[in-house]
Amino acid sequence: QVQLVESGGGLVQAGGSLRLSCAASGRTFRLYRMGWFRQAPGKEREFVAAVRWSADNPYYSDSVKGRFTISRDNAKSAVYLQMNSLKPEDTAVYYCGADPNGGTWDNWGQGTQVTVSS
Repeated sequence: QVQLVESGGGLVQAGGSLRLSCAASGRTFRLYRMGWFRQAPGKEREFVAAVRWSADNPYYSDSVKGRFTISRDNAKSAVYLQMNSLKPEDTAVYYCGADPNGGTWDNWGQGTQVTVSS
């Protein structure tokens, strides 16, 4: 099992920036990939960005490409999401996820709220 704890959410004006952090603990040596998802009120959880633990090949949803950057620190078992040029439609609860085996996202953090005001 992998435990995930997010931090860094908050309230920001449109055009501003935030940096989310996710600290992983437990069986992190077996991680295949980690990523970020978000869920806005009344909507389903959607993919934002992910990165493999053993390769530097991040990938993003079209809605955030060019504005968000995912990075990882293997030594700290952490993954980050730098969010720039934020828009009101980025408002959501952001969740950190872990996929241990290259199949499904089996582990989730508790989520952190990001609110972008217009």
